[in-house]
Amino acid sequence: FFPLVFYLVMIYSDCTGYPFPTAPPVDPFAKIRVDDCGKTKGCFRYGKPGCNAETCDYFLSYRRIGADVEFELSADTDGWVAVGFSSDKKMGGDDVMACVHDDNGRVRIQHFYNVGQWAKEIQRNPARDEEGVFENNRVTCRFKRPVYVPREETIVDLHLSWYYLFAWGPAIQGSITRHDIDSPPVSERVVSIYKYEDIFMPSAAYQTFSSPFCLLLIVALTFYLLMGTP
Repeated sequence: FFPLVFYLVMIYSDCTGYPFPTAPPVDPFAKIRVDDCGKTKGCFRYGKPGCNAETCDYFLSYRRIGADVEFELSADTDGWVAVGFSSDKKMGGDDVMACVHDDNGRVRIQHFYNVGQWAKEIQRNPARDEEGVFENNRVTCRFKRPVYVPREETIVDLHLSWYYLFAWGPAIQGSITRHDIDSPPVSERVVSIYKYEDIFMPSAAYQTFSSPFCLLLIVALTFYLLMGTP
């Protein structure tokens, strides 16, 4: 009886053109909006002046959503991109969230704790609503984590202000390796999730002529060359 009913339904579907229900499509990764930076979310950009989430060497945004903070990270790498929350500007004793591109093409959100110069993965992962993508040789991800957490050494309370450590680098078989640059950028001051700013930090290639000292030196050398030596 059941095969006969199924067969009749199939014929009816073919005759009427009425489609059978299918699984809903997977939503594509929504691009990171930079026009919201400094308004409805805080942003850090590291790289070329005027860069955005798709062109900066490193990009991070944060915004409060209820009891959570949503983070968006992106970096020019095929391995991993991370943000660390630190009580100082040095690596060591830091709560780290990393988005890691594995060999299967997926981007996974992992939780680490810096022990000295070494990152140890922590099984307790506060991330939720995770999504990530690897496109155009960039790792990009988005996730939420709670503002308040029970007191624990490896997970900080985000309602407090912390220095943000920014890092990215290669991965081998889904495991992170040393970051790309010897001295990754760090926020100049502690960051509060209750204050939205749009902060740009020039990468090394653009720092030479942006430093006031360097500009003064260039002016002095130019004057010296024009005036000549006695």
